[in-house]
Parts: sequence; C-alpha cells; structure tokens
Amino acid sequence: MKKLITTIQHIFKIEELRTRIGYTILLLLVYRLGSFVVMPGIDPLQLEDLQAQSSTGLLGLLNLFSGGAFGNASIFALGIMPYISASIVIQLLGMMIPYFQRLQREGESGRRKMNQLTRYLTILILALQGPAYMANLHAQIPETAFMLNGFGYNIFATIILIAGTMFVMWLGERITDRGIGNGISLIITVGILARLPFAFIAEAGSRFGETTGGLLMFVVEIIVLFFVFVATIALVQGTRKIPVQYAKRIIGNKQYGGVRQYIPLKINAAGVMPIIFAQALMFIPLLLSGFDTDAGNAIAAAFNDYTGFWYNFTFGLMVVLFTYFYTAVTVNPTMMAEEMKKNGGFIPGVKPGKKTAEYLDSVMSRITLPGSLFLALVAILPAFAMMLGINNQFAQFYGGTSLLIMVGVVLDTLQQIESHLLNRHYDGLMKTGRLKGRNG
Repeated sequence: MKKLITTIQHIFKIEELRTRIGYTILLLLVYRLGSFVVMPGIDPLQLEDLQAQSSTGLLGLLNLFSGGAFGNASIFALGIMPYISASIVIQLLGMMIPYFQRLQREGESGRRKMNQLTRYLTILILALQGPAYMANLHAQIPETAFMLNGFGYNIFATIILIAGTMFVMWLGERITDRGIGNGISLIITVGILARLPFAFIAEAGSRFGETTGGLLMFVVEIIVLFFVFVATIALVQGTRKIPVQYAKRIIGNKQYGGVRQYIPLKINAAGVMPIIFAQALMFIPLLLSGFDTDAGNAIAAAFNDYTGFWYNFTFGLMVVLFTYFYTAVTVNPTMMAEEMKKNGGFIPGVKPGKKTAEYLDSVMSRITLPGSLFLALVAILPAFAMMLGINNQFAQFYGGTSLLIMVGVVLDTLQQIESHLLNRHYDGLMKTGRLKGRNG
C-alpha cells in the first residue's frame, strides 16, 4: 500500500503525465454528462418502456456500451459502435483493395486519408442507424412523449444522433492524441463501468430477496467472477517465448560468447479487437429490426436472443476468425525474421531468412488457435451465466465483450502510465517495473 501511495505521488510530480490524466478525465466527464442529455422534442419522463427494452438482449448490450445513453434517448444514443463498424470495413478493404493497401504503405499521410474515409463511412452508417433508432423509439414509447413529430422531426433527430456520435468520436481522438490511453477504448470502458454499480445492486437485491440460499449464491457468484477476471488477465498477458541466439561480439579486447534472448509471442496478439469487431457486426440485426419487413423481422428474431444457439455460435465463430485476421495484420513474421537476420540473430535449429519466417508463422498459428478458442469461450460466457439465473445486466460482466474490454483497456492505460514513470527514473506500478498490456 505504501508503494502504491508513493507511485501515485510520483505520477502527480510529472507535469506532462499529470496534465494528460487530467485532460483525459475531463473529456470522459463530458462524455458521461452528454449521455444524460435527452434529444430535443422528447419528454424524458416517458422513457420507462425504452429503458425496459434496453435492459435485455442485444439492445441491452448496446445500452451497456453506450453507458445507458441508448435507453435515455440521449444525443449520444448510438454511441461509438458505428465508428468501430466503419473501422472494421476500412481494415478489411486494406486487406483486399490495392488502393487501400497503397494508403497503408504511405505512412502518416496514408493514415490520415484512411481516417478521413473512416469518418465518411461512419456518417453513412449513422444515416442508416439513425432512422432505425427513431423507428424503434416511436414503437416503444407513447406518441405523447414526442413534443414534436412528423417526417421533418425524424430528419432533425437523425442529424442530432449523427452529430452526437461524431462528437464522441472527436472526444476519443483528442484523448488518444493529448491524453492517456486509447480514447475510443476508454470511452467504451467508461460506459461499461458506469453500468456496473446498477448491475451489482440489482443482482444483490434479487439474491437477498430470496428466502433460502440467496446470500450463499451471491458469494459464489462473486468468487466465480473473480476467477473469470483472473483467467481473462492471463489470456491478455499470456506469451510463448522463442529463444534467439545472437552472434559473438567483441567489446574492447574481450570476446563474449553468443547472447541468448527471447522473442515473446503473445497467445492473444490481437488483444480485445476481435471481440469488439465481432460484437459490432452482431449489431447489424438491430438495424434490420428497425424496418418492418418479413426478412428483417426473421433475421432480427433469430439473432436478438442473446442466449440463443445461433447468436452465440455465430458470435464465437466470428471471434475466432477475427482473432486470426487481426493477428495477421499486427504480427509480421517476415519482418521479424529480417530484423533478426540484420542484427546477427537466429533461432537455434532454424535457418535464418525465409525458414525463420515460416517457423515464426507456424508458431503463431499454433498458439493463436487455443487463444482464439479461449477468447470465443470468454465471449459467450454471459449467455451461460444468464441460463444459470444470474441477472441479465450482471451476467454481462462474467466475460464477453465487457470484461475483455475492461481488462485490456485498463492494462494498456496502466502500461502507458508505467512507461512515463520508468522514462523519468521512477518506480513503476508493479514491483518488477514491467506491467504487460495487450502490446507489452
């Protein structure tokens, strides 16, 4: 405890770090306040039916990611997920379309162009999701809740929703540039954490209201949640070390033998991005459910059941596929082999160059498979928790997107703080001075 207090004091001694943390907290506070600002023309006292609808199923999950803004009919109701969906599409195009591949190789200028295209695509997605949200709003709350009505008002409300999401996206980019941590991920995490106290109180109230065994079941649930939390941290931080032997070096008049080091290949090199990508695509049925068509209603009915087989099977399969996809994007065995050869290093028993790249690729493929399967299992754990009678809102924290995002984002943010401390010769947050995040 003394070391923790000392470390916190060191954090506030570093002016740059203190400013970045304060700036991040300020923008996150702006986001949280905005999630309670109801759209103009809607009576906030008549939103009970909408809030009840957004407490279960996929709508409940979307409400969780938006920090309750969806159920509040807020100006931030659509949250940041449309931007995530647009990012997925742009990254997929970068794998298939030569134009986007060329942009990826252009460095900073290419990155700016891709970010601009992502913003345009986000607006297009919002232009589809906005009317769908308004159609759902008209179906869920009484018409007396609308102080304004008609086609013109729906257009006006859609523009408000688009502006709200774009503002949230701007907040995330400012946090990334001038704050601490990844802004978009922090915004999602804050929205999730904001719902945790309500979910905890609801579960505790339901268990304490039982005549027999309620308190014991609640204690068991907390213990199981703790072990799931620990297992998730192990998944995020797990690595396999590949030994690398470097050539002999002569320093002064002394000759030193080969130096052995290790390349840490992460079991889950993709972090939480696969589960965010998969979850974003699973929200597509919500878009279809906003339009009254036979095909749209059939698809929405099949995938809106959060505990249903087809939803969880599709979700788990997409997590596995996106894990391999994102690992292929972030880990380049050929580049690693070239850097190793350039520095006079080799893997014992493996020839440098192409053979080393093939070896690293095969190792990554083997360790990614169990990592992706475990990631998929954690992703669908909330469905099993709900089947065992745990409150829908509290079950979201037994794995799934919520827990993985929280663990991954918190570790990444702490890693950035740790780097600032170590760069200025202060002790880190951990005794070893090495806190491993998703990219550590």
